[in-house]
Amino acid sequence: MSEEDGPSKRKIAFITFCTIFLVGCVIGIAFSVNVETESSDNAGQQKDRVISSVKAVKILCKPTTYQKECENSLMKDARNITDSRELIKLAFSVAMKKIDKELQKIDNMRKNESDPRAKMALATCKQLLGLSTGEFQRSIEKMGKFDLDNLNNILTSLKVWLSGAITYQETCLDGFKNTTTHARIKMRNLLTTSMHLSSNALAIISTLASAVELVGGRNLAEGGEHVFGHAEVIPSWVVDDDIGGGVRRLLHQRSYRLKANAIVAKDGSEKFKSIGEALKKVPKKNKKPFVIYIREGVYREYVEVAKTMTRVVFVGDGANRTRITGKRNFVDGMITYRTASVAIHGDYFVALNIGFENSAGPQKHEAVAIRVQADRSIFYRCSIDGYEGTLHAHAMRQFYRECTVSGTVDFVFGDAVAVFQNCTFVVRKPLKNQQLIVTSQGRKEKQQPSGIVIQGSSIVAKRKSDSKAYLGRPLKNYSRTIFMNTYMEDIIKHEGYTAKQGRRGPAAMNTCFYGEYNNSGPGSNKTKRVKWRGIKKLNAESARQFTPLKFFHGDQWVRITRIPYYPDILPKR
Repeated sequence: MSEEDGPSKRKIAFITFCTIFLVGCVIGIAFSVNVETESSDNAGQQKDRVISSVKAVKILCKPTTYQKECENSLMKDARNITDSRELIKLAFSVAMKKIDKELQKIDNMRKNESDPRAKMALATCKQLLGLSTGEFQRSIEKMGKFDLDNLNNILTSLKVWLSGAITYQETCLDGFKNTTTHARIKMRNLLTTSMHLSSNALAIISTLASAVELVGGRNLAEGGEHVFGHAEVIPSWVVDDDIGGGVRRLLHQRSYRLKANAIVAKDGSEKFKSIGEALKKVPKKNKKPFVIYIREGVYREYVEVAKTMTRVVFVGDGANRTRITGKRNFVDGMITYRTASVAIHGDYFVALNIGFENSAGPQKHEAVAIRVQADRSIFYRCSIDGYEGTLHAHAMRQFYRECTVSGTVDFVFGDAVAVFQNCTFVVRKPLKNQQLIVTSQGRKEKQQPSGIVIQGSSIVAKRKSDSKAYLGRPLKNYSRTIFMNTYMEDIIKHEGYTAKQGRRGPAAMNTCFYGEYNNSGPGSNKTKRVKWRGIKKLNAESARQFTPLKFFHGDQWVRITRIPYYPDILPKR
């Protein structure tokens, strides 16, 4: 069972129907609602098709939160559409067009805005809404490839991408923190309908995915797309030694230099002196790994791996030897989203042996070292250092292995589908009267597949201190974070969790999902944890739903890299 305790009896009939509905998607036949008719003339047939279309729309919209908006938005354009796949694509298209319509109004809003921070927030909204429409566009394209052989992969990707579209819209609104005008209220009013339609699209796909699980889908370990394309183009330094029951290890060789597509050296001894220069050589929509070897040095530059830069691989000389650093921060006038020293947008990004840092310091408040919103991104043996908001795991699927993340307040935050395996979280000394909080997960919708999973890791103090840290606080109402097989020092407060002030809607402490399973150390004692409804008791069965294989709903994109990885509950040490 999932953490939501499976589908309710009320939904069983609908999910059963969805199974039939899915067959229509897969084989591309017209979905037919039982409509009795004896009419054979064109007018009669047309009338029957309209009736069938109306019924199909109502059924499609049944699982959505904003059902009436779903029906109204589809009825006009559905007309004679009864093909289930086309109806779903229409639901995506309607939401995408609504977002794009609101995006076009932002330039005028900026011209009339006096607050510099609000102006920056509006510019960021334009970028984020563009990303949101992009997720709908690729979801529409993915629906065109709907087939039984790739069913789980398609539905999982659709859920992740639609969730990302919602997250981007929500992040747009978050950017208006500490602004002095009514820009945030105007933008929220502008986005209300598009956010509802986005929520509806995700609900439709989530219900279809539940139907597949109910009737039994393909083995989740099968299928999937490769990080490095076809197996034969895996870089030569990646070797499978099958030690320890098939555990795959990345062997450290000195041949990075020979295999790289671009080499960066700060001292000018190679072709590129900056990472930004090397990134300009990445082909658009790259189909095979583009390896950038970054030699030892501190690179004081702001790096962005753009959306079109797919399958980029950063390789450094070690997390403490190759470092990328910046110092943008909230106090000096930047909104949180814009403070990142490094921003990763391109899918299938991999980083090995590199340090990412924001050196602004604790007094500058939010200052992100790296923001990641690339789907199927992987970080291995990297360090991510800062203070408040160090790692913005913003959206999409992300896997971190043997990484170190340091900070003070909400130093791992965002709404990605993120798993941290065998990582170390280092709590640094706070400012006076400042709370220490490790995670702040941002799941807004119950249907979103996102969450933070920390497995086989350690949470430790940088140095001994009287200050204690919370494991997490909910950034949004359906925040979801799980700690498994993790060692917790006595830096962790007995209460475990704290509420974020000013949460709207349902109280986040009742609707969040925080779970702990088989942890160790003095900070892992759960007897004095807060007594929220959102604090869940996990056993081996329920915890398994948050292991990488289950949580990602397929792990081929991780396994193909041969980076060390364990898909299930970790064996006892």
